[in-house]
Amino acid sequence: MDRTLKSFSLLLSYPTRELQHAMSEIGGVLASDTRLTAAARRALRPLVEGLAGRDIYDLEEQFVLLFDRSRTLSLNLFEHVHGESRDRGGAMVSLIETYREAGFDPATSELPDHLPVLLEFLSTRPSSEVRETLSDAAHIFEALQARLERRESPYAAVFAALIQIAGAKANKDVVEAMLAQPDDDPTDLKALDEVWEESEVTFGPDPNAGCPQVRDMLAQMDTPINPAPQAAAK
Repeated sequence: MDRTLKSFSLLLSYPTRELQHAMSEIGGVLASDTRLTAAARRALRPLVEGLAGRDIYDLEEQFVLLFDRSRTLSLNLFEHVHGESRDRGGAMVSLIETYREAGFDPATSELPDHLPVLLEFLSTRPSSEVRETLSDAAHIFEALQARLERRESPYAAVFAALIQIAGAKANKDVVEAMLAQPDDDPTDLKALDEVWEESEVTFGPDPNAGCPQVRDMLAQMDTPINPAPQAAAK
């Protein structure tokens, strides 16, 4: 198992006391991974130390504001590709079949395109598949890193590290197109409710889906969904 990818999966999961107790081990894993530069390993320390030592309720609130109340920071990767179109439902089904084909059965209520779930899956896969899959998602990772840096969030370091492991450079034009979408206001609960009332992911069989590799389904990540018009910004 790739313990670094497993560690990143845990770091991007909802904070719990069990996670806090595991931070010493996780920090050791990340500090020893030579795929990451010394600067990248140092950049991860504030997140590791914060998750280990901060009040759990503060950590939970921070996580919700960042990842649950901001669609532009969503950890559900297909949201950045398909939005809430029907195509996303078909991609979900294909991804679930890919997991099952590999004998991977995530014990979680999260959607299959949730990044911690994908990282846990990739932690069991060959290194070449890991690099290819992460490379296809590099555009999303770079956009998420930039948005988190704007908010001065230590979570940004995780996405920078994932890009390093991928060994790929994102297409700058694509990243700029993604960043052109206005950032969500996580405190605007009315706007958030309106968005989710309109959103529905439809799961259903796709007779042409087959069982493609994860990276094939992520290959469309270099064509982000159209930026929302300014009038639709929350």
